[in-house]
Amino acid sequence: MKKIILSLSILISGSSAFFAQSSEELLNMVAEKPKKEYVTATFKTTRLINFHTVEVLSKRSLDFRISHRFGDFNSGAYNAWGVDGGANIRLALEYTHGSRLMFGIGRTSGKKIVDGFLKFRLLKQTTKGGGMPISVTLFSSVYHTFMQNVLIDGINKYQNIPDRLSYCNQIMIARKFSSRFSFQLTGAMVHFNMVDKITDKNDCFIVGAVTRFKFAKRQAITLEYAHRINQYSNDKYYDSFGVGYDLETGGHVFQIHLTNSFGLTEDQFYMYTNTTWQNFGVRLGFNISRVFSLQGKHKAE
Repeated sequence: MKKIILSLSILISGSSAFFAQSSEELLNMVAEKPKKEYVTATFKTTRLINFHTVEVLSKRSLDFRISHRFGDFNSGAYNAWGVDGGANIRLALEYTHGSRLMFGIGRTSGKKIVDGFLKFRLLKQTTKGGGMPISVTLFSSVYHTFMQNVLIDGINKYQNIPDRLSYCNQIMIARKFSSRFSFQLTGAMVHFNMVDKITDKNDCFIVGAVTRFKFAKRQAITLEYAHRINQYSNDKYYDSFGVGYDLETGGHVFQIHLTNSFGLTEDQFYMYTNTTWQNFGVRLGFNISRVFSLQGKHKAE
């Protein structure tokens, strides 16, 4: 009997030690689970040249943006290769309260457009602990033109307010491959309530790509290109293509670039780019972004 009791005591003690050790190992495994870390600054700003990027502003940040496009280089020396006239300017305010949903409004001199948009960060790329290899952002916008006396065959094109509206919806998928190189694919659809000709289509589908190569601490080269998938008009239009240079200066990001698009809103540069790089129908442009943090020191998301 004593031997049986002794054997049971040894067995219970061993089992207790085993379970205690297993519990300790389990706790260590949980404690050692890597914390989820997110990629920062896939692109430096919410736009590259004309196109939106997957980026949204950090929490409680306000971005004041100025975009400017000069005239075409092929307008010649008399027009100072586009500098003298035919400029297009957009002023905008963009804000986010959290770190996922962003909205903005803008006014563009060309076509006298007022636009508003919503932008939502659906997924964000992680460096470890999350297993998310890409970032995904959704975008939706509306545009209202205030142009007057636009006549087509002697009839005013804009007889009702809905006739003045157009829309754009986009999905953006991006990956930051290294501290220097980022790449993004964009799928977009632009819709016009009113078109110029009965043969024109109201919808256009676009696929685009943007990339950024950072070659110095505060400097980068950028490229963007958009291809229109369907034939929506019998008039001659071209794909939008731009090359840019980014310079970071504290709270400012200064972007200077060359692009064949005169429009500054999606319904214009995707749809109505009427000049091409082949005959120097390119213009000099710049964007200035000044971000104000409304909660103290600004930190990029």
